[in-house]
Amino acid sequence: MIEIKVPELAESITEGTIAQWLKQVGEHINQGEYIAELETDKVNIEIVAEHSGVIKEFKREPGDTVEVGEVIAVIDESGSAAGETKTEAVQEEPKKETVPAAKAKAEVEASTPSSTDRPLASPAARKLAREKGIDLSTVSTGDPLGRVRKQDVESHGTKAQATQSAPAPSAPKKSPAAPVASDDPAKPVERVKMTRRRQTIAKRLVESQQTAAMLTTFNEVDMTAVMDVRNRRKDAFVEKNGVKLGFMSFFTKAVVGALKEFPLLNAEIQGDELLIKKYYDIGCAVSTDEGLVVPVLRDADRLSFAGIEKGIGELGKKARDNKLSIADLQGGTFTITNGGVFGSLMSTPILNAPQVGILGMHKIQWRPVALDKERFENRPMMYIALSYDHRIVDGKEAVGFLVKVKELLEDPESLLLEG
Repeated sequence: MIEIKVPELAESITEGTIAQWLKQVGEHINQGEYIAELETDKVNIEIVAEHSGVIKEFKREPGDTVEVGEVIAVIDESGSAAGETKTEAVQEEPKKETVPAAKAKAEVEASTPSSTDRPLASPAARKLAREKGIDLSTVSTGDPLGRVRKQDVESHGTKAQATQSAPAPSAPKKSPAAPVASDDPAKPVERVKMTRRRQTIAKRLVESQQTAAMLTTFNEVDMTAVMDVRNRRKDAFVEKNGVKLGFMSFFTKAVVGALKEFPLLNAEIQGDELLIKKYYDIGCAVSTDEGLVVPVLRDADRLSFAGIEKGIGELGKKARDNKLSIADLQGGTFTITNGGVFGSLMSTPILNAPQVGILGMHKIQWRPVALDKERFENRPMMYIALSYDHRIVDGKEAVGFLVKVKELLEDPESLLLEG
């Protein structure tokens, strides 16, 4: 008998929640196939079977919290699947050998479905299908490997919203939302269990406010010069680099330049010591259906404008497709968040502990600006906010940092020198 254990996840992650079993008891599983989907604080992980055999027992149920190293299933290497003799199982083996060895593991699995013909799907697609009650076998996909993607489930749900009556998935599933009885039928309510990620977000945000002496200072930036550069250079930039010139590259460069001048904003507290970091791994907050995540752009000070735009674009796509790795989310030194994409005019961002600084971008709004005592002119203005940990950053440094960001953005050419 082979025990399936929760694998090592990351230094900061010691447990997770079983989102769903991808196989059934009595079903044959091949080495390298996925047996379970595990939801952690940061990302969803698929657990791989390291041996072939027949699943004899699931020791935990979907929704259960499990720890690293815990046994969650048992496989019988010499067993046969339900309703199948050992001879029949052996006879199926040559079929899998026709797949070229050089193909990726995902292609192998696409070519050799399990004995129950379970649809191949991404974790995000399976989760969405569970929430919407959609049978993945009824979802069509344009993926060349036949893998059902999240957008395929969304499209299927939209088309069948009025008439869908898909059968329940064969694997156990959790109901994400269940009506709750109310004393007043005119005031119905719904109870929804928080996902592990949402629970973690809630816990970390509260801890950040309770453990840090957090303050926020504000300023405003005249975006005229940045918008002028973008308008003049955007076509040539796309043609040369294959990516659009956005605002994030300007802000990232400005933040790096300001961090170099005010290094305490790029530090963290460890016991009675300050750890002042001499590298610049900038977290970029991304909103997803699963909640807010902050993937990290590594060594931002060494990247060009194009490198920053490409890096942020790739991280954003991975976040929305639920493909971020744990490594993508660890080790940031400072964070930038942009509430302006949702129309926010001003906010007080919460620190992403153990970091001691976070910059909030906001909506660009045309406002009359006094050029001198007699003249006014409409300018594209943006409020920016810096939340900081007052335990190690004084108001002078915080205000100075934000003023430096403002100065660099209002003189974009200086970003080439100081960013």
